[in-house]
Amino acid sequence: MLEIGGSGWRSQRRDAPLLNTYRSLCDARGQACIVLHKGSTGEDDLVVDLSPLRLPETFDEVAIACLAFSGVPGQIEAGVTSPSDDNDGEGGENYSSVGDEDPFESRPIYQLPPCNIAWTLNRADAKSLGKKMAKAFDTAEAKAPKSKKPQHVKPGKGRRHGGYGIG
Repeated sequence: MLEIGGSGWRSQRRDAPLLNTYRSLCDARGQACIVLHKGSTGEDDLVVDLSPLRLPETFDEVAIACLAFSGVPGQIEAGVTSPSDDNDGEGGENYSSVGDEDPFESRPIYQLPPCNIAWTLNRADAKSLGKKMAKAFDTAEAKAPKSKKPQHVKPGKGRRHGGYGIG
């Protein structure tokens, strides 16, 4: 689960590079992208993006199951239309590929629409629900092992510069 202050939007670059990188990592691992957007008012948004799973035919079913599993009212923010629904005349974005190929099979994740489930909760509830969703999707990260570096060595000091007690 990624925790980020606010929306992650950077006005200098007009994008959210941390969110894009984390979504790409989740896509490479084939897991749901779980992000906690910390708010300044005490209300946080927990967002679960199902698009890295790359199973558009089951997104609606999984989203409804997530809402039921959480026990907390939430909302499905974006859905995915199948390639056969692209020419329905509504003027939405067309995410289909060339021919009969499924875009979720061939396109990179940044070219695919997100399928988000979102909850707005206070911080403690959002963190506990995020941990619950991480366990449900098996995305919990293992804790990093402790550093093997000796504790008496100052940062930036190596063997050449006497950092290990060599004169």
